Amino acid sequence: MNQPLVSVIIPTYNRPLELCELLESLWQQTYTQMQIIVVNDCGTPVDFIGGLYPELDIQVVNMEANLKHVYARNRGLQEARGSYIMLCDDDDLLLPTHLERMLAAIEHCDMVYTDVEIFDYEVRDGVRIPTSRFVFAYDDDLAGMRKFSTFFSSGCLFKRRIYDELGPFDTEMFHYWDWDFYLRAVQSYSVKRVPVASALYAFSSQADTNMSGQLDQMRPYLDKLSDKHQLGTLPTKNFFLLLDEPEVKSRQADTELLWDGEPFRSRLASDN
Repeated sequence: MNQPLVSVIIPTYNRPLELCELLESLWQQTYTQMQIIVVNDCGTPVDFIGGLYPELDIQVVNMEANLKHVYARNRGLQEARGSYIMLCDDDDLLLPTHLERMLAAIEHCDMVYTDVEIFDYEVRDGVRIPTSRFVFAYDDDLAGMRKFSTFFSSGCLFKRRIYDELGPFDTEMFHYWDWDFYLRAVQSYSVKRVPVASALYAFSSQADTNMSGQLDQMRPYLDKLSDKHQLGTLPTKNFFLLLDEPEVKSRQADTELLWDGEPFRSRLASDN
């Protein structure tokens, strides 16, 4: 029986260490039928990655200008050959059984996503060493999702026809492209949360991240999202403050934990 091909879309910009750790986690997957499309958003060259991981079917697409992550994802989608599409951020990680379990779950729906462990880290000898972690697992009640999205796009898997029918990601949404994608998809397709924390979200407290700031810059995009989907007035609070909101805390859900807390040492680190 032929296994379906999964096209993995990875936008990247000047993060070779993190990208190679993600590739290491993809190399460790128990499901191996992957087309890996790495879209370099006019950053540091990453063409060397094919030589580091020759076992993986890696295609590097080099953008001619830095158009940011949503454009890069859309460019990757143009190269997808698979029956399924999986999205990955270049600094996140997937545990070895992630894709296998996602494919099993998607048999009964159109799109699936998992819970997450968010981890802080420090870099030692070219390896991100986890220093702390916490679980991000919330139910997917649609009313709650319209107020605070807990959809985690990195590692989400969807059937090719969703892209064929909905078209590319909305570049006008920028910070909220993933929330917009979820709301567009759930209108016409079956979307399922899989209660297992098989994706790992990297967060460095020592760096500027999308969870910690730039709220003034985010406000116009949140207003655009709200107008598009008629969400009403939404707050642009700090991510961690939102997690403490009673309405969000009430959505916390049980999940299966798989990670042993060990880092993913890539071949880039091994070579240096």
